[in-house]
Amino acid sequence: MNLEEAIKRAVELFLEEIEKDKFIEIVSHFDTDGVTAAAIMTQTLKRLDKKFRINIVKQLDNEYIDELKKRNIDMLMFLDLGSAFIDSLKDIQCPIFILDHHEMHSIAESDMPSQIVLVNSSNFDEELSGAGVSYLFAKSINEKNKDLAKLAVLGMVGDMIDQDINRFNNIILKDAEITIRKGPLIFSATRSLHKALEFSSNVFIPQVTGSSKGVSDLLREAEIKIKDNERYRTLLDLSQEEMSRLVTAIILRRLKTDENPESIIGNIYILKFFNHQEDARELSAVINSCGRLGHTDLAVAFCLECKKAKESVEEVYNNYKHMIVTALNWINSNTKVSKIEGDGYLILNAKKIIDDSIIGTISSIISSSFMYPEGTIIVGLAQRSDKKIKCSMRLCGKKGELNVYEFLGRVCEPLGIDYGGHPNAGGCLFTEDKEHDFIEAIEKELNIRRISVKI
Repeated sequence: MNLEEAIKRAVELFLEEIEKDKFIEIVSHFDTDGVTAAAIMTQTLKRLDKKFRINIVKQLDNEYIDELKKRNIDMLMFLDLGSAFIDSLKDIQCPIFILDHHEMHSIAESDMPSQIVLVNSSNFDEELSGAGVSYLFAKSINEKNKDLAKLAVLGMVGDMIDQDINRFNNIILKDAEITIRKGPLIFSATRSLHKALEFSSNVFIPQVTGSSKGVSDLLREAEIKIKDNERYRTLLDLSQEEMSRLVTAIILRRLKTDENPESIIGNIYILKFFNHQEDARELSAVINSCGRLGHTDLAVAFCLECKKAKESVEEVYNNYKHMIVTALNWINSNTKVSKIEGDGYLILNAKKIIDDSIIGTISSIISSSFMYPEGTIIVGLAQRSDKKIKCSMRLCGKKGELNVYEFLGRVCEPLGIDYGGHPNAGGCLFTEDKEHDFIEAIEKELNIRRISVKI
């Protein structure tokens, strides 16, 4: 069975179940991918005139599943999560549908509980986002759901799988009817070019990022005007020749600090949202900020282009950006930051200083910066209000030999810690009393891999 056949079979079973007029409980993740997946399913079920409820969670764990077991549920659906908890879910006897993409332990079809229907793209060696799997599921239900493809693109961008496009992601991009342009991946392509360059954090440019004078020097060198008829120009306003000159100027400034300076060039996805042309990366960041700061209802409403939601997300997004900047400044300036750092490895133990909702974002920013070479492991730890420790692990670049998901498995399984993720990113959650053992286990695993760690 291939992925298309698995989706078709799951849809047939799903349509059979919802004909029984069951109330559907949907559980999804709180990041961009999970929120867009939830928005896709929200619109799909509304069009089917079915009753449902959306529950968006920070992390799925056995405690949450135990709460589900106590309730009288007609039908369950998990989006962008759930694959790692099949063994825990088998005691829930209602129909359960899981649409996911995270790597998981292999399970024989004969061992799959009869009430669980699983569609996981990683089982078919297909790289898709959770929203991508949900979209293909929705499209299989009804071709009219093709108008939801742009939400799957936002999930794709949110999970950073938007640069190496496979067959299924290409189908999604075509369905979304978006504009794709090659250029420097500065943030955002639809904002004023000089400000995008000055405040770009994902593409660090020495003597330019954070410096208005440095931006002016760069644009003057590249012979690019900041304004056109008193209007500030954006990256999208540049001609192909201007784009080439800008890319050359940026690469020349990054040559001494970046092993792969041309990595700044990639696909820029422009889609229509609220009847305006928007950079998919910025929309993804807005959705992510709402989800991570607890405004999940607002995030879903924004995905569905509710005007009232649009009026509110800007304030949430600005607050989120402030939290990120504050956290990064603390890391860069505080000499008492708890770090374990070595060749090819960095663990940042932020305790309660950095909110657990953004530790994954901070780890991702560090992993995508020029500060560490490809293959470096970045581990961020932050304590939640319930004293549990949230871990977010990232891999710099895509050339490392380490599979983050498998690495986490070797660390977490002996300690009885639930985990999940992908080859380049993963995470887990554990109680405070396991913090020392967890860090010790990471060091031990690194030593096995002959990486010298200095504390």
